[in-house]
Amino acid sequence: MKLFDIKVDHSKNLLPQGGTVNYYGKILTQQESVDYLDKLLNNIVWKNDEAIIFGKKIITKRKVAWYGEKPFEYTYSNTTKQALPWTTELMELKYKIEQETGETFNSCLLNLYHNGSEGMAWHSDGEKDLKKNGAIASLSFGDERKFAFKHKETKEKVELVLEHGSLLIMKDETQTNWLHRLPPTTKSKNPRVNLTFRTIIEK
Repeated sequence: MKLFDIKVDHSKNLLPQGGTVNYYGKILTQQESVDYLDKLLNNIVWKNDEAIIFGKKIITKRKVAWYGEKPFEYTYSNTTKQALPWTTELMELKYKIEQETGETFNSCLLNLYHNGSEGMAWHSDGEKDLKKNGAIASLSFGDERKFAFKHKETKEKVELVLEHGSLLIMKDETQTNWLHRLPPTTKSKNPRVNLTFRTIIEK
């Protein structure tokens, strides 16, 4: 048994109702996680994210990238991105996640948070381009960060810490009934890279 292995019951649903969230914990060794973080920081085509809110163009400090098996278009926050072809690292990680979960994915939205001052506001990933109630696999590298869910009606919250090299799966009605966010924190001084593997429905 490897020293980093702490048994996590990934069959446990972290949500009390209206969706399914499973946390797998660390699925990579410490060294693998360090190596992937370095490759992702240096090999991905990162760009500042853009959003159009109330007709005004907002450019975030957080950077993003969009990759897929085809040049899929993905629209959110009133902007559209076209997927770049898979890198070797993304293909390796996609395969590992598919082996771990039994799910399949055809695209990946990546986020780069330079430090704890950068986060993500409450939102749900319910865009029409995505497979409805399909699984979204969230793989985290770098600084540990708190991640939170909030029920849209009851306002009940569920929080957990996403570790370096860890996997979280959101599926079923999670995006319909729950919001999620990555709150800012003064504790995090280093980068965090988050990969969210998704399934785009071809039109």
